[in-house]
Amino acid sequence: MKKSLLLVVIMCMATITGIQAQKFAGMQKSPTDISYAKADRNSKPEIKVVYSRPQKKGRTIFGELVPYGKVWRTGADEATEIKLFKDMKLGDGTVKAGTYSLYTIPGEKEWTVILNSDLDAWGAYSYDKSKDVARIKVTPAKGKELEAFSIAFKKVDKGYHMVLGWDTTMIEVPFYM
Repeated sequence: MKKSLLLVVIMCMATITGIQAQKFAGMQKSPTDISYAKADRNSKPEIKVVYSRPQKKGRTIFGELVPYGKVWRTGADEATEIKLFKDMKLGDGTVKAGTYSLYTIPGEKEWTVILNSDLDAWGAYSYDKSKDVARIKVTPAKGKELEAFSIAFKKVDKGYHMVLGWDTTMIEVPFYM
Protein backbone atom coordinates (compact mmCIF):
# COMPACT_ATOMS: atom_id res chain seq x y z
CA MET A 1 0.00 0.00 0.00
CA LYS A 2 2.82 2.40 0.93
CA LYS A 3 4.58 1.59 -2.36
CA SER A 4 1.38 2.33 -4.33
CA LEU A 5 0.84 5.61 -2.53
CA LEU A 6 4.48 6.59 -3.09
CA LEU A 7 4.15 5.75 -6.79
CA VAL A 8 1.01 7.92 -7.10
CA VAL A 9 2.76 10.84 -5.35
CA ILE A 10 5.80 10.53 -7.66
CA MET A 11 3.56 10.43 -10.75
CA CYS A 12 1.64 13.51 -9.56
CA MET A 13 4.88 15.39 -8.89
CA ALA A 14 6.21 14.47 -12.35
CA THR A 15 3.00 15.68 -13.98
CA ILE A 16 3.01 18.96 -12.06
CA THR A 17 6.69 19.52 -12.88
CA GLY A 18 5.96 18.81 -16.56
CA ILE A 19 3.11 21.33 -16.58
CA GLN A 20 5.26 23.97 -14.89
CA ALA A 21 8.05 23.40 -17.43
CA GLN A 22 5.66 23.95 -20.37
CA LYS A 23 6.40 27.20 -22.18
CA PHE A 24 3.58 29.19 -23.70
CA ALA A 25 4.05 31.54 -26.61
CA GLY A 26 3.76 35.26 -25.98
CA MET A 27 0.56 37.15 -26.52
CA GLN A 28 -0.61 37.19 -30.13
CA LYS A 29 0.31 40.58 -31.64
CA SER A 30 -2.79 40.62 -33.84
CA PRO A 31 -5.47 38.82 -31.81
CA THR A 32 -7.98 36.66 -33.61
CA ASP A 33 -11.61 37.80 -33.52
CA ILE A 34 -14.98 36.64 -34.88
CA SER A 35 -17.81 38.77 -36.21
CA TYR A 36 -21.33 37.48 -36.90
CA ALA A 37 -24.21 38.71 -39.03
CA LYS A 38 -27.43 37.76 -37.23
CA ALA A 39 -30.99 39.02 -37.40
CA ASP A 40 -30.92 39.41 -33.60
CA ARG A 41 -28.92 38.27 -30.59
CA ASN A 42 -30.76 34.94 -30.30
CA SER A 43 -30.76 34.08 -34.01
CA LYS A 44 -28.39 31.67 -35.69
CA PRO A 45 -25.68 33.42 -37.71
CA GLU A 46 -26.10 34.00 -41.43
CA ILE A 47 -22.49 35.08 -41.95
CA LYS A 48 -19.40 34.51 -39.79
CA VAL A 49 -15.97 36.09 -40.28
CA VAL A 50 -12.81 34.91 -38.50
CA TYR A 51 -9.92 37.36 -38.77
CA SER A 52 -6.86 38.76 -37.02
CA ARG A 53 -6.83 42.37 -35.81
CA PRO A 54 -3.55 44.18 -36.49
CA GLN A 55 -2.95 47.43 -34.62
CA LYS A 56 -2.11 50.81 -36.14
CA LYS A 57 0.71 51.67 -33.68
CA GLY A 58 1.25 55.13 -35.19
CA ARG A 59 1.89 53.78 -38.69
CA THR A 60 0.42 54.99 -41.98
CA ILE A 61 -1.80 52.06 -42.97
CA PHE A 62 -3.26 52.26 -46.47
CA GLY A 63 -0.82 53.14 -49.20
CA GLU A 64 2.18 52.22 -47.02
CA LEU A 65 1.84 49.28 -44.58
CA VAL A 66 -0.94 47.91 -46.80
CA PRO A 67 0.04 48.93 -50.34
CA TYR A 68 -2.54 50.14 -52.82
CA GLY A 69 -3.17 47.88 -55.80
CA LYS A 70 -1.93 44.64 -54.17
CA VAL A 71 -3.89 41.71 -52.79
CA TRP A 72 -4.17 41.94 -48.99
CA ARG A 73 -5.17 39.15 -46.59
CA THR A 74 -7.62 41.64 -45.02
CA GLY A 75 -6.21 41.51 -41.53
CA ALA A 76 -3.06 39.84 -40.23
CA ASP A 77 -1.64 36.33 -39.98
CA GLU A 78 -3.80 33.79 -41.84
CA ALA A 79 -6.08 35.07 -44.57
CA THR A 80 -9.45 36.14 -43.20
CA GLU A 81 -12.16 33.50 -43.60
CA ILE A 82 -15.83 34.16 -44.21
CA LYS A 83 -18.58 31.56 -43.86
CA LEU A 84 -21.93 32.06 -45.56
CA PHE A 85 -24.60 29.89 -43.96
CA LYS A 86 -26.88 30.30 -46.98
CA ASP A 87 -26.52 31.35 -50.60
CA MET A 88 -26.03 35.13 -50.80
CA LYS A 89 -25.94 37.75 -53.53
CA LEU A 90 -22.70 39.67 -53.77
CA GLY A 91 -22.65 42.23 -56.54
CA ASP A 92 -24.17 40.78 -59.72
CA GLY A 93 -23.63 37.16 -58.70
CA THR A 94 -24.73 34.62 -56.15
CA VAL A 95 -22.24 32.92 -53.85
CA LYS A 96 -23.10 29.43 -52.60
CA ALA A 97 -23.19 28.73 -48.88
CA GLY A 98 -19.72 27.73 -47.71
CA THR A 99 -16.44 28.98 -46.33
CA TYR A 100 -14.10 31.20 -48.32
CA SER A 101 -10.94 33.25 -47.86
CA LEU A 102 -11.62 36.98 -47.90
CA TYR A 103 -9.06 39.11 -49.70
CA THR A 104 -9.13 42.75 -50.70
CA ILE A 105 -7.20 44.96 -53.10
CA PRO A 106 -7.21 48.40 -51.46
CA GLY A 107 -7.12 51.51 -53.60
CA GLU A 108 -7.39 55.22 -52.92
CA LYS A 109 -10.73 55.52 -54.75
CA GLU A 110 -11.88 51.91 -55.11
CA TRP A 111 -11.38 48.58 -53.37
CA THR A 112 -11.87 45.12 -54.82
CA VAL A 113 -13.30 42.58 -52.36
CA ILE A 114 -12.61 38.93 -53.23
CA LEU A 115 -14.04 35.63 -52.01
CA ASN A 116 -11.65 32.79 -52.84
CA SER A 117 -12.04 29.03 -52.42
CA ASP A 118 -8.49 28.38 -51.16
CA LEU A 119 -8.62 28.03 -47.36
CA ASP A 120 -6.04 28.03 -44.55
CA ALA A 121 -3.63 30.31 -46.43
CA TRP A 122 -1.01 32.30 -44.55
CA GLY A 123 -1.29 35.90 -45.64
CA ALA A 124 -1.80 36.49 -49.37
CA TYR A 125 1.50 34.90 -50.39
CA SER A 126 -0.14 31.91 -52.09
CA TYR A 127 -3.21 33.81 -53.38
CA ASP A 128 -4.44 32.20 -56.62
CA LYS A 129 -6.77 34.34 -58.72
CA SER A 130 -8.06 31.23 -60.53
CA LYS A 131 -9.74 30.18 -57.26
CA ASP A 132 -11.78 33.41 -56.97
CA VAL A 133 -15.47 32.71 -56.45
CA ALA A 134 -16.68 36.32 -56.43
CA ARG A 135 -15.38 39.88 -56.74
CA ILE A 136 -17.08 43.19 -56.04
CA LYS A 137 -15.80 46.75 -56.20
CA VAL A 138 -16.66 49.16 -53.37
CA THR A 139 -15.81 52.77 -52.60
CA PRO A 140 -13.82 53.56 -49.44
CA ALA A 141 -15.03 56.28 -47.08
CA LYS A 142 -13.42 58.23 -44.27
CA GLY A 143 -14.55 57.27 -40.80
CA LYS A 144 -13.58 57.64 -37.18
CA GLU A 145 -10.01 56.53 -36.49
CA LEU A 146 -9.71 52.90 -35.41
CA GLU A 147 -6.52 51.66 -33.75
CA ALA A 148 -7.31 47.99 -34.48
CA PHE A 149 -8.51 46.60 -37.79
CA SER A 150 -12.19 45.73 -37.26
CA ILE A 151 -15.03 43.93 -39.03
CA ALA A 152 -18.69 44.28 -38.06
CA PHE A 153 -22.07 43.75 -39.70
CA LYS A 154 -25.06 46.02 -39.97
CA LYS A 155 -28.51 44.77 -40.89
CA VAL A 156 -30.01 46.31 -44.02
CA ASP A 157 -33.35 45.76 -45.73
CA LYS A 158 -32.60 42.46 -47.52
CA GLY A 159 -29.35 41.36 -45.95
CA TYR A 160 -26.23 42.78 -44.32
CA HIS A 161 -23.39 45.14 -45.00
CA MET A 162 -20.06 43.86 -43.79
CA VAL A 163 -18.19 46.94 -42.56
CA LEU A 164 -14.39 46.83 -42.52
CA GLY A 165 -12.44 49.65 -40.91
CA TRP A 166 -8.90 50.55 -39.93
CA ASP A 167 -7.21 53.87 -39.34
CA THR A 168 -9.70 56.33 -40.89
CA THR A 169 -10.69 54.13 -43.85
CA MET A 170 -13.95 52.17 -44.01
CA ILE A 171 -15.64 50.06 -46.65
CA GLU A 172 -19.05 48.39 -46.76
CA VAL A 173 -19.58 45.12 -48.58
CA PRO A 174 -23.24 44.32 -49.38
CA PHE A 175 -24.52 40.76 -48.92
CA TYR A 176 -28.15 40.15 -49.84
CA MET A 177 -30.42 37.14 -49.43
